[in-house]
Amino acid sequence: MSEAFDVVDLIRAKRDGRPVSADAVDWLIDAYTHGRIADEQMSAYLMAVVWRGMAPDELHRWTTAMIDSGERLDLAGIGRPTVDKHSTGGVGDKVSLVLVPLVAACGVAVPQLSGRGLGHTGGTLDKMESIAGWQAELPPGRMRRQLADIGAVICAAGGGLAPADRRLYALRDVTGTVESIPLIASSIMSKKIAEGTSALVLDVKVGAGAFLPAIADARLLARTMVDLGTAAGVRTEALLTAMDVPLGRTAGNALEVAEAVETLRGGGPADLIEITVTLARMMIELADSSGNQVDRVDPAQVLASGAAYPVWQAMVAAQGGDPAAVLPHASTVAVLPAPVSGYLTRLDARAVGIAAWRLGAGRARKEDPVSPVAGVRWHAGLGDPVVAGEPLLELHTDDPAALGRARAALADAITIAPEVPPVTVPPLILERVRA
Repeated sequence: MSEAFDVVDLIRAKRDGRPVSADAVDWLIDAYTHGRIADEQMSAYLMAVVWRGMAPDELHRWTTAMIDSGERLDLAGIGRPTVDKHSTGGVGDKVSLVLVPLVAACGVAVPQLSGRGLGHTGGTLDKMESIAGWQAELPPGRMRRQLADIGAVICAAGGGLAPADRRLYALRDVTGTVESIPLIASSIMSKKIAEGTSALVLDVKVGAGAFLPAIADARLLARTMVDLGTAAGVRTEALLTAMDVPLGRTAGNALEVAEAVETLRGGGPADLIEITVTLARMMIELADSSGNQVDRVDPAQVLASGAAYPVWQAMVAAQGGDPAAVLPHASTVAVLPAPVSGYLTRLDARAVGIAAWRLGAGRARKEDPVSPVAGVRWHAGLGDPVVAGEPLLELHTDDPAALGRARAALADAITIAPEVPPVTVPPLILERVRA
């Protein structure tokens, strides 16, 4: 068939910083999705985007074309307002596991389409799959029924949602074109808009353990995504949260599930609770702003009471899992003691994430398997006292040969200071970005 545009001309235009028309963007996404443009040609175009960026109108059209490459879910008629949350990824970030049943327990349905981990950051689906029998894949009809009945779903994005993004993401991963704010924003937002939720809260991580260590870059990504969601008719806000220190007390799949369950039962670490409750309040506020007259219960009280835990049990069971099953445990646990007494003033999130990855909790490539039992547990947070010789870190694995590599990752991850000067714990919540 004859083509409306010449891909080489479009590559040159983007390379040279000349405008690319809306029709050309539509054609480019459609042609690549259906195999009429070669990978090497789209790779060249993506690299030009990395260097030249995208104008706001161009990015909006690019994102819309990615959405239109597949189906859109229809969540109307489930009987509750809908709101989703997306995190850009961090170390020990098990927020979704607590947040989804918590917000559902507050009367708002959460269709959480999640992904898998890559590199030093964990993936929600990997964590959930450490639960015996739990299934990540849900047909759209079953997902809607579960939302209507329980109000909570954590599942994989179906193959019909934004298939252009699936092809582009795989290509970016192997061509050095991941680090582009427009490409990151369009990848995230195309799937989130296509899922049909009426509101969205974004948790954009900032710091050593985050995908974007610089706050200026994180702020730009948050603003870009909020603008894309708003333009598409989805009420969207973002929260910038700190990720210099890993979240909670564990990094690793089954370890994080156990910590999430502890939090849903009314316990859990203070930092995990703070971020989860802040996001829950934002989600309920956005759902209420749609005129749905959401009952304004306080998520902090709901979480502390344990009232969200039955929702977790029902959600897990609805997807084939056994919420009462014992989570898998590592056959090898190595304890790293505190080298001196004092106060913990630094625990590097990236180093902890890399250690968990080397123990088997993460993957280098999308097709790699992950271990449900591998990971790291720490016994102190910032500002906490530690005693020389007492346990500070635990390394969990079924592969004893991995311990040396994990220890190496943690060699310079910890700073312990004497009692004076006093420890200052930095804030977790940095900024809120609104439409």
